[in-house]
Amino acid sequence: MNVIFGLLCLLLAAVKVAEISGHVEFTNVKCESLDKNFSDFEYCYIKAINRSYKYVSLKVNLFKVPVTKIKVNYSVMKRFNGYIPFLYNVTIDACKYFENTNRNPLAQYISGLFLPYSNMAHKCPFNHSLIVEKLPIDHVSNHLTNVLKFPTGDYALYTSWMAYNINRANVNVFIKLS
Repeated sequence: MNVIFGLLCLLLAAVKVAEISGHVEFTNVKCESLDKNFSDFEYCYIKAINRSYKYVSLKVNLFKVPVTKIKVNYSVMKRFNGYIPFLYNVTIDACKYFENTNRNPLAQYISGLFLPYSNMAHKCPFNHSLIVEKLPIDHVSNHLTNVLKFPTGDYALYTSWMAYNINRANVNVFIKLS
């Protein structure tokens, strides 16, 4: 009886470990400049180093600097029959957010996905190119499986970047969580 109970506990622990750890991979990234006189992407890609290590890099050059009013709309989408809204669709004033990053936990969570690998984590104005360099999948995986657990599936993070209340660029990142 003790052997069966021990095996049952071991099986339950294995199920819990499998439930906690998930495999996340980048499937696509799309960058679109909507006003090429204001900004344009120099590069935007996923690079696969090997089967398990991929990263995203992008660089957008700003042509009308300094930029003093920035808003970002984040939409988390899940693929069912096409991509539909899932959990979050929020617009934040980036300049106000960077004055006090603790004021908005949701923005802190979403921006935490990429800010450690970017040059955007400072107060306005922005008078330089915006870069996300070598954002590794293991960092994103930690956010989506350990910090706030997402169910398995295909997801997209749609972002719209607005300067002076005009949508200037869209960046969409697609991932698979299994």
